[in-house]
Amino acid sequence: MKRVAIIGAGIAGLAAAHRLLERSADTGEPLELLIFEAGSRLGGIIKTEERDGFLLEHGPDSFITEKPEALELARRLGLESQLIQTNETHRRNFIARGTRLIPVPAGFQLIAPTQFWPFVNSEIMSWSGKARMALDLVLPRLKTNGMMDESLAQFIRRRLGREALERVAQPMIGGIYTADPEKLSLQATMPRFIELERKHRSVIRALRKESAGPSRENQSQTQGARYSLFASFDRGMQVLVDRLADKLARIGIALRTRVTAVALDRTSIQWQVRSEHGLAITVDAVCLAVPAYVAASLLEETDVLLAAGLNQISYESTATVNLAYRRADIPHPMDGFGFVVPFIEKRSLIACTFSSVKFAGRAPQDSVLLRAFVGGALQPELVELEETEIVSRVRADLRDLLGIENAPLFSEVSRWRKSMPQYEIGHIGRVNKIAERLAALPGLALAGNAYSGVGIPDCIRSGETAADSLFAAIHKNRE
Repeated sequence: MKRVAIIGAGIAGLAAAHRLLERSADTGEPLELLIFEAGSRLGGIIKTEERDGFLLEHGPDSFITEKPEALELARRLGLESQLIQTNETHRRNFIARGTRLIPVPAGFQLIAPTQFWPFVNSEIMSWSGKARMALDLVLPRLKTNGMMDESLAQFIRRRLGREALERVAQPMIGGIYTADPEKLSLQATMPRFIELERKHRSVIRALRKESAGPSRENQSQTQGARYSLFASFDRGMQVLVDRLADKLARIGIALRTRVTAVALDRTSIQWQVRSEHGLAITVDAVCLAVPAYVAASLLEETDVLLAAGLNQISYESTATVNLAYRRADIPHPMDGFGFVVPFIEKRSLIACTFSSVKFAGRAPQDSVLLRAFVGGALQPELVELEETEIVSRVRADLRDLLGIENAPLFSEVSRWRKSMPQYEIGHIGRVNKIAERLAALPGLALAGNAYSGVGIPDCIRSGETAADSLFAAIHKNRE
């Protein structure tokens, strides 16, 4: 029987393990799976907790449905009846300006408007900023041979202007990656906008043309059940982890077991996995579902150049702050899903989600659950503050922006150190070089959010792709 080790039990590692079990069942090829996790629990940054009737998400609270991998996995796991979509009545967000929350104009798509009057009447930008954005309609496309990798900041300033970058793009896109827009690779994160410029010249015209096509609802009607852009589970994202854990209950899972090295025996074409407890086992294949810098440390004695390439992917840290309130303590109508805060506002908050508005079942009646975010590439020092100081700074911003004077019923801070990879300029080239080195190491695969997407569907796809490649390699060796 062939043996596969999976290092890391976040969502990518769990998806890889589950996919290997599926492939084994489908083909009748028996496998022995071993999972090693340095932490004390499964799921990585996915962590849901219930407290006093509130449902707290310490990590991600949802997943995007336009990428199919999470939905498809949920269906294969029999979780479709537990999927929930966002509140239908308040599907909008705000951007902070001064002490006010300005609604994102109707039809606005991340960086540019698709509807004229809602944008013109919005106070989200100055008149001069709106006029500069309108120049996109007449500016020529960038003449390039396709090899140039612009930063998000360069692209937005060039097409839409400085104010569009500072007031809209930085908080809305940069916040997704908790990144510095001056370093964030547009090619690696938002290649769609590069293609829009190439095909249509004007980004605004291209987005308007796209918005005039079939709506998401109309498209979904022919694709089965309809879901909003973001979906979750009735009892939180932990539902997905727990169901995967149930499916993997019969395989060997070693928690609190930190792997220190994986080494290839080039004679037998097998891998040795060594842990800090002195454990050493031999396996036929290894999936490294860990951060790139961890994978680098594990591979140093096998391939120095691969390790060096992995170490070139940098990471930033963030903290999530859950705050529970009585509804009567919040003067703001909370008629949206939350808000983002431009860096130029000089606040501690990156963003805040109105969790109990966004999804049902997150707070008791007459109560509210908020999720605030701090840290990232632009304010990394905030993550290292004392918890009381983090909460104090968040409360100060919420006082200004939501009018909240009273203390929360409770607050909980979750720090995620070096959890968010930075897709900096040149990222695709770095990943391609990593793939080239990886191809020379039979029976090894990488998975996680460091390579081709940071969201839950991306991580699931990376785990399942890694599993398929390892299964194919093992099957080939058996032949």
